[in-house]
Amino acid sequence: MQSRALELHAGARRDLVVAAAGVIALSRLVEGPLVWLVAGLLLAATFLGALQILGEADPVGEASEGVPIEALITPAIAAVACTGALRLIPVGLLLIPAVIAAGWLIDRVLATEIRMLAARHGPTQRDRAMILVESVVVAFLAFTGVAALVPNGLAEPAGPVPLSLAESDLVLLAVADAVVAGLLGYRASALRISNLRDVLWSAATYASAIAIAAAALRAMVIPRLVGPALLTLVFFLWDAFHGAPPARRRDPRWIWQTLLLVALGVVVVAWNLRLR
Repeated sequence: MQSRALELHAGARRDLVVAAAGVIALSRLVEGPLVWLVAGLLLAATFLGALQILGEADPVGEASEGVPIEALITPAIAAVACTGALRLIPVGLLLIPAVIAAGWLIDRVLATEIRMLAARHGPTQRDRAMILVESVVVAFLAFTGVAALVPNGLAEPAGPVPLSLAESDLVLLAVADAVVAGLLGYRASALRISNLRDVLWSAATYASAIAIAAAALRAMVIPRLVGPALLTLVFFLWDAFHGAPPARRRDPRWIWQTLLLVALGVVVVAWNLRLR
């Protein structure tokens, strides 16, 4: 029955992927603040489209609590991430394989979430590993896309490069990266934690860690894609370090984690103020 359900909704999934890929391709023709508007609308549209598809993926309609919100996060973030990352590709024939790759990624993420929701058992170790791999890929594209959308977000390896961004752009870069990390962190945490408060707290630590790292890496003028790659590494390491049962939140080491985040935040703020 599970395989039949997956085949039944393959058409709806394909329609959503094609529509998202079309918007991603057309977004390359938009410049300035309108790109952020397009990205926001695509995020909402993909979120709602995935909700419809995943809602129908329940083979017998027994999901009393409906579609879990965390299952909608990665497909929506993947669509927005591809929108931003596409800014690095000049208008031309190279856009065609790039848009196809974007559609493939969104399709794979949706397929994973559908398979997990349609299964009668809980997520397996393989499912958790697949979610982590997809989250890391989406995180890299999203961090790259945010840096591409923010003026001077990507430090150029040659030529005159300002040591720091304008304050508003730096805040936008850090906040956008934090939102991405927080949402993906929520998805990862929901796989191992059942308590909503603990999941939200865990997601907040992902967001805080990445916001601090994003500001620090930009202050160091890390060239081009090395910055997003290092941010992705921070996300992966934080997930590995943070992937502990809820009981660990009473461990004194959790207090040290919070204090460390606060201290690093103060250092980064002071560093950027000094550079100005």
